Amino acid sequence: MASLFVIQGADQGKRFEFQSSPVALGRDNSNAIRLHDTEVSRRHAEIRLDEDLFRVVDLGSANGTFVNGHLIDQAPLRTGDRLQLGQTVMLYNEGPLGGRRDLTARVDLLSKSSPEDRSAILRSIPSDEGSRVLQQPDGAAGWLRERLMSLSVMYRATQAVSHILDVDSLLPQVLELVFESIGADRGAILLRDEAGTLTPKAVRWRMPVGADERMTISSTITDYVLEQGQGVITTDAPGDTRFGPAESIMDLRIREAICVPVQGRHTTLGVLYADIQADGSALIPIGKPGRQGKFSQDHLMLMVAIGHQAGLAIENTTFYNDKIQAERLAAVGQTIATLSHHIKNILQGVRGGSYLIDLGLNEKDESIVRRGWTIVEKNQTKIYNLVMDMLSFSKDREPALEPTDLNETVGDVVELMQSRAAEFEVGLDWAPCEGLPKIWVDPDGIHRAVLNVVTNAIDAAEGAAQARVGVSIVHDAEAGLVRIRVEDNGRGMEEADVPGIFQIFASSKGSRGTGLGLPVSQKIVREHGGTIQVASRLGQGSTFTLELPALRRPEAKEDAVDEAPESAPE
Repeated sequence: MASLFVIQGADQGKRFEFQSSPVALGRDNSNAIRLHDTEVSRRHAEIRLDEDLFRVVDLGSANGTFVNGHLIDQAPLRTGDRLQLGQTVMLYNEGPLGGRRDLTARVDLLSKSSPEDRSAILRSIPSDEGSRVLQQPDGAAGWLRERLMSLSVMYRATQAVSHILDVDSLLPQVLELVFESIGADRGAILLRDEAGTLTPKAVRWRMPVGADERMTISSTITDYVLEQGQGVITTDAPGDTRFGPAESIMDLRIREAICVPVQGRHTTLGVLYADIQADGSALIPIGKPGRQGKFSQDHLMLMVAIGHQAGLAIENTTFYNDKIQAERLAAVGQTIATLSHHIKNILQGVRGGSYLIDLGLNEKDESIVRRGWTIVEKNQTKIYNLVMDMLSFSKDREPALEPTDLNETVGDVVELMQSRAAEFEVGLDWAPCEGLPKIWVDPDGIHRAVLNVVTNAIDAAEGAAQARVGVSIVHDAEAGLVRIRVEDNGRGMEEADVPGIFQIFASSKGSRGTGLGLPVSQKIVREHGGTIQVASRLGQGSTFTLELPALRRPEAKEDAVDEAPESAPE
């Protein structure tokens, strides 16, 4: 399936997928891809399928349609193309098959016993041998050695930049590679800023730098490289026909210089510059060991390749960071929207209770005041639980382990939830474990985990015939486990729906649920090294089992926690 991923503009972070044709793009609601960009026309462009390729067609828009920076009336789209409408820039991906016919069904894999398989292995090489040769081309012989010299540099360039996701860390690595490859005395990478001005981003000298030493780079060279998109070698300025007689490109004893574009997929991001100031003795010949000389065409071609590799790496880093930022903003937006919805419902309850309190005070009717206060108190509990769940889920923490009577901890939860169970007409049964020894857990954390599960069970059982929730503890001494079971005879769920209940903000209770309770319980239990197991049948109820290791002795670090002063609960 083809897609457009918005990397710049009001809809940044959105992904639009499409298969059919045509696909309309514009500001109007009727467009399949609607863009919230004031510089986009109401019906700006269409994407049409043309002989297994998607093609973008401008529909007479006011500001035009651009593909890879070029104004077009229509143009084919290929993976990696940048489509710009107004201020919105989208990255096109044609999908795994690119709209073309799937020919994978025509591939046959012969079995070992097939009489048609007549292939024989003549020779082999270990999988790491190829990378070793590329890293150390001097170990090869004859013609292979010469051909591997430049290829080795590109291999190391790929290895150096492929795992770096920070531009500030990437650029010094590129300069390091330049110095190793061509033996320059000085080098610099200059990138365009938002205004298009070249700004130095990484600089290097081969020898120690004096306190007052500066690097002067001729803008004549950089302007030519940027405008023409070509790499240049400069040796003798007056004799170079590419530059006018009044243009000085030599300075500070520069004998030779190479300047090449840092070229991305679609734009020139800046320039890569290197020079020598001495007699060229530091130069490293490419493909001709033992011979010294000035910058050659081979050096220039190698620098152009490194510049292009650096440009691709910079673009990939930028796209990756933009994607992470877009995902982060989308997650923040989803979180704010969900929490705002829950908080709004709670505040409505508080307002309703406050109204009753005000009415009761005005009429001096204590029964109305009590009704109003009960509503306010219930919503206070909701907001408290919401905040506590948010705090529990938002950060990783080591459980504050201490010897705990789980019968007492879980019994407190059951006692606390009796009033809620009675309100929903649900029977709440409690079966503690006889002879259960104290185990090392975080009692506050386990209390919250069990509270969330029991609350869900009561809500699920509401309305069922003879609605009941049973809470029990079983000690499996042989397995070294304690199991807290919470069973209900409520509505239950399909087996396929079970994994989704632990997704954050996934709730089947509408405005009554926050979608945080079960994820928080699972997180707390996992922090203890345990698991939550769920068994459920639609229409027959569910059983949640919180399985915890029955630790009888804490580790050394947990001893230290136990001896420290008790911290205040979060």
